Order: sequence, then structure tokens, then C-alpha cells
Amino acid sequence: MYNSTIYHKKILFLMLLSSFSCFFSNKIIAQESEEKTFSPHHQIGLSINHVHVFEGRDDEGNREVLSLPAWGLDYTFQFHEKWAIGLHTDFIIEKFKVEKNLASGEDKETIERSYPVAPALMGIYKPSERWSFLLGFGGEFAKEDNFFLTRAGVEYGYELPKGWEIFGTVSYDFKWNAYDSWGIGLGIAKNFGGK
Repeated sequence: MYNSTIYHKKILFLMLLSSFSCFFSNKIIAQESEEKTFSPHHQIGLSINHVHVFEGRDDEGNREVLSLPAWGLDYTFQFHEKWAIGLHTDFIIEKFKVEKNLASGEDKETIERSYPVAPALMGIYKPSERWSFLLGFGGEFAKEDNFFLTRAGVEYGYELPKGWEIFGTVSYDFKWNAYDSWGIGLGIAKNFGGK
């Protein structure tokens, strides 16, 4: 009788264990199938950034590395599981002076920039759900002068419930015939339609 009770308890335990494992494996399979279903969607993101300029100048004209506060406002349309396009815009919220180290010729001119706005049309490759690699072209616009730019960047995003996402971003702007800058930021984004 004692052996029979132990045997029944073992059978009951194995049945419960297999029921739980079936339940959780079905739940995991359902989540994986949900993740594999892709539908195009839009995303609006806002980030707080720091833009760094190595060729900055102080009021006396001495060289200094600048760390400038900026905002980023990004619109992205993901039309494929691995590809997206977007308009990503940086707003530097300070005036500063910089040397045009990329200008042709030997004269290195110091220029002022007043609250420049830098939109860029970006092509985005997403090798995984979280990582994005960006490359695009645009301009930096300020009252003093405008410059054509090429931007490259990397983003890492983490999905939150209800279509929200937090992300970190690193980018490098090559401003033709002017100067370079790189930025780092942290932001939040919201997905719309289909995701």
C-alpha cells in the first residue's frame, strides 16, 4: 500500500509537470509566432542629446572641445522587418563658435552657429529587433550659414508595453566644407499603426 501511494503521487506529479510544460511551451510558441508577424508601422521619437564638437573655440579664439545640449525629434517608417526610412532632426539649443577645419584651402576660418537645426533623411537597417544602423544625408541650418551633411548612427531600442520604446543613440555628422560633430542621446518613442 505504501509503495502504491508513492507510485500514484509520482504519476500525479509527472502529470502536473507535463501539463505545466505543455502550457508554457504553447505560450512561448504563441509569442514567437506573434513576434514573427510583421506589419509596417510609423514611429515618433524624442531624445535628449549631447553634441560634441572637437574644433570648438572659446571667446578668445582658443581651441576647446564643446559639449552642446540638443534635442532630437525623429520620424521613422518601418516598411520591412529589416528596413526603414526616416527624417531625424537634431536641434542644438546653444550658440557656439567652431573652426571650419574641413574647408578647402589653408585658411582656417572661425564661424558662429546660432541654434542650428540639422534634419537628415535616413536609411535604416535593423539586423535584429533592438539594433538599428543608420545612414543618411541632410543639412545643418543656422542664421549664419547652411551646410550639407552626411550622418551615420547606431541605435539600441527596448520595447515597452502599448507600443512604447526607450532607445539610446550614437551618431556622427560630417558637415561638408565645415566641421564634424558626434552625438549621444537617450530617448523615448511611440509606434503607430500595425505593430
